[in-house]
Amino acid sequence: MITIYGIPACNTMKKAFDFLAKKDIQYTFHNYKKEGISAVTLQNFIDKLGIEKVLNKQGSTYRQLSDREKDALEEKTTVFSFLLEKNSAIKRPIITDGNRIIAGFNPEDLDKWLNN
Repeated sequence: MITIYGIPACNTMKKAFDFLAKKDIQYTFHNYKKEGISAVTLQNFIDKLGIEKVLNKQGSTYRQLSDREKDALEEKTTVFSFLLEKNSAIKRPIITDGNRIIAGFNPEDLDKWLNN
Protein backbone atom coordinates (compact mmCIF):
# COMPACT_ATOMS: atom_id res chain seq x y z
CA MET A 1 0.00 0.00 0.00
CA ILE A 2 1.28 3.45 -0.84
CA THR A 3 0.99 6.58 1.26
CA ILE A 4 0.53 9.98 -0.32
CA TYR A 5 1.57 13.02 1.73
CA GLY A 6 0.20 16.49 1.15
CA ILE A 7 -2.62 18.98 1.56
CA PRO A 8 -6.08 18.13 0.20
CA ALA A 9 -6.86 21.58 -1.24
CA CYS A 10 -3.74 21.63 -3.45
CA ASN A 11 -4.44 21.39 -7.20
CA THR A 12 -1.42 19.15 -7.74
CA MET A 13 -2.69 16.81 -5.04
CA LYS A 14 -6.09 16.66 -6.72
CA LYS A 15 -4.39 15.64 -9.97
CA ALA A 16 -2.46 12.93 -8.14
CA PHE A 17 -5.62 11.64 -6.43
CA ASP A 18 -7.45 11.54 -9.78
CA PHE A 19 -4.52 9.74 -11.42
CA LEU A 20 -4.42 7.08 -8.70
CA ALA A 21 -8.21 6.65 -8.79
CA LYS A 22 -8.19 6.15 -12.58
CA LYS A 23 -5.51 3.48 -12.13
CA ASP A 24 -7.58 1.92 -9.30
CA ILE A 25 -4.61 2.20 -6.94
CA GLN A 26 -5.38 2.06 -3.24
CA TYR A 27 -3.53 4.46 -0.96
CA THR A 28 -3.61 6.09 2.42
CA PHE A 29 -3.52 9.86 2.62
CA HIS A 30 -1.42 11.74 5.17
CA ASN A 31 -2.85 15.25 5.52
CA TYR A 32 -0.18 17.68 6.72
CA LYS A 33 -2.81 20.18 7.86
CA LYS A 34 -4.50 17.70 10.20
CA GLU A 35 -1.67 15.33 11.08
CA GLY A 36 1.46 17.46 10.70
CA ILE A 37 4.72 15.71 9.91
CA SER A 38 7.14 14.06 12.30
CA ALA A 39 10.81 14.96 12.38
CA VAL A 40 11.66 11.34 11.52
CA THR A 41 9.43 11.33 8.42
CA LEU A 42 10.72 14.70 7.25
CA GLN A 43 14.32 13.58 7.71
CA ASN A 44 13.56 10.42 5.72
CA PHE A 45 12.18 12.55 2.87
CA ILE A 46 15.29 14.74 2.91
CA ASP A 47 17.65 11.75 3.12
CA LYS A 48 16.04 9.98 0.16
CA LEU A 49 15.08 12.94 -2.04
CA GLY A 50 17.41 15.77 -1.06
CA ILE A 51 16.36 19.13 0.30
CA GLU A 52 16.13 20.58 -3.21
CA LYS A 53 13.17 18.30 -3.96
CA VAL A 54 11.55 18.48 -0.53
CA LEU A 55 11.47 22.28 -0.22
CA ASN A 56 8.76 23.60 -2.55
CA LYS A 57 10.13 26.88 -3.87
CA GLN A 58 7.22 27.23 -6.32
CA GLY A 59 4.54 27.41 -3.64
CA SER A 60 3.09 30.53 -2.05
CA THR A 61 4.48 29.70 1.40
CA TYR A 62 8.03 30.01 0.10
CA ARG A 63 7.37 32.85 -2.34
CA GLN A 64 5.90 35.02 0.43
CA LEU A 65 9.14 34.90 2.41
CA SER A 66 11.47 37.87 2.39
CA ASP A 67 14.83 37.52 0.65
CA ARG A 68 16.48 37.42 4.07
CA GLU A 69 14.22 34.54 5.17
CA LYS A 70 14.91 32.67 1.93
CA ASP A 71 18.66 33.13 2.41
CA ALA A 72 18.37 31.71 5.95
CA LEU A 73 16.89 28.53 4.46
CA GLU A 74 20.25 27.75 2.90
CA GLU A 75 21.28 26.36 6.31
CA LYS A 76 20.23 22.72 6.85
CA THR A 77 19.01 23.19 10.43
CA THR A 78 17.02 26.28 9.51
CA VAL A 79 15.28 24.68 6.54
CA PHE A 80 14.49 21.54 8.56
CA SER A 81 12.86 23.58 11.35
CA PHE A 82 11.03 25.70 8.79
CA LEU A 83 9.56 22.63 7.05
CA LEU A 84 8.49 21.08 10.35
CA GLU A 85 6.64 24.27 11.23
CA LYS A 86 5.42 25.26 7.74
CA ASN A 87 4.64 21.87 6.22
CA SER A 88 2.78 23.58 3.38
CA ALA A 89 6.27 24.37 2.03
CA ILE A 90 6.96 20.66 1.49
CA LYS A 91 6.75 19.54 -2.14
CA ARG A 92 3.44 17.90 -2.98
CA PRO A 93 2.72 15.15 -3.30
CA ILE A 94 5.33 12.94 -1.76
CA ILE A 95 4.43 9.30 -2.33
CA THR A 96 6.07 6.30 -0.70
CA ASP A 97 5.56 2.56 -0.58
CA GLY A 98 7.73 2.19 2.51
CA ASN A 99 10.92 1.60 0.53
CA ARG A 100 10.75 3.85 -2.51
CA ILE A 101 9.75 7.49 -2.62
CA ILE A 102 8.82 10.01 -5.30
CA ALA A 103 8.10 13.74 -5.07
CA GLY A 104 5.89 15.91 -7.22
CA PHE A 105 3.29 14.91 -9.78
CA ASN A 106 4.30 13.97 -13.28
CA PRO A 107 1.97 11.31 -14.75
CA GLU A 108 4.70 9.56 -16.75
CA ASP A 109 7.18 9.48 -13.86
CA LEU A 110 4.54 8.30 -11.39
CA ASP A 111 3.35 5.60 -13.79
CA LYS A 112 6.94 4.32 -14.14
CA TRP A 113 7.44 4.46 -10.38
CA LEU A 114 4.23 2.53 -9.72
CA ASN A 115 5.14 -0.17 -12.26
CA ASN A 116 8.69 -0.87 -11.04
